[in-house]
Amino acid sequence: MNEALTHRTVLLAEAVDALTVKPSGIYVDCTFGRGGHSRLILERLGTAGRLIAFDKDAEAITAARALGDARLDIVHGGFAGLATVLDAKGVATVDGVLMDLGVSSPQIDDASRGFSFRRDGPLDMRMDTTRGMTAADFLETATAGQLGEVIKNYGEERFAVQIAQAIVARRADGPLRTTGELAALVADVLRQRRAKPEPGQDPATRTFQALRIHVNAELEELQAGLESAMDRLRVGGRLAVISFHSLEDRMVKQAMRARTHPAEPPKGVPLRVSELPVAGYRSIGKAQRASELEVAANPRARSAILRVLERVAA
Repeated sequence: MNEALTHRTVLLAEAVDALTVKPSGIYVDCTFGRGGHSRLILERLGTAGRLIAFDKDAEAITAARALGDARLDIVHGGFAGLATVLDAKGVATVDGVLMDLGVSSPQIDDASRGFSFRRDGPLDMRMDTTRGMTAADFLETATAGQLGEVIKNYGEERFAVQIAQAIVARRADGPLRTTGELAALVADVLRQRRAKPEPGQDPATRTFQALRIHVNAELEELQAGLESAMDRLRVGGRLAVISFHSLEDRMVKQAMRARTHPAEPPKGVPLRVSELPVAGYRSIGKAQRASELEVAANPRARSAILRVLERVAA
């Protein structure tokens, strides 16, 4: 593989260690990517172990199949369908689930995928290039209001309204088709607003993040996947999630907290001890970040944060 398109798996040992892999266990890797986490899980599994991996990216599916490991079952699709897939495979519960929510380096570095403002290419941004609306399609058809909401809510961009208006105005001269065109437009809007650039961050970062999240319905998939993953853990099973921005991490933290802190019973309602709510899950340790050494070797690890949950009761 081209060195420029190789992928360095973030928090590799930390995430797989957190799963405490059992040789005969059943595990799920919700985002195979280029297989960093999956390979390490497979190394720790015995001959009776099983790994079910998901990915929307056709190139990731090819990479998974190239491993030629009979214990690995690769699924071309998003992990929102986790419960349905497990049912179809006759799997009621699993020993562990790993979610790495980052975009893989081959996707970012391949200009033809349209994820990066640093390399000019078509405005695609789809994880699965075989289906769905591209970023260019959305930019060409959405109203200023729709664009503003997406850029504000998913990018947490202060000047979302102004950027949305500029995109709509730009359509009079023809649709935006390349990442370079969009990045230049956003930079121009922020320059006119005299917005101070965030240290080490391109002006287009938040807008590109927002469009990618929207095009791929990432937060909707994350919510569905988290609930299914926690439901399907057997007692002693663990969920490990690596997130890369505040929107993801907030959802992960809230979903895990809801399982570790059950709702209080209504006041004034007498209950037996056996009827009191019991937390069926517990958090494992504190949230972990990449070490200084890892960040130095792979700057994309800087924003990564790992949270781990264990099921302790049925």
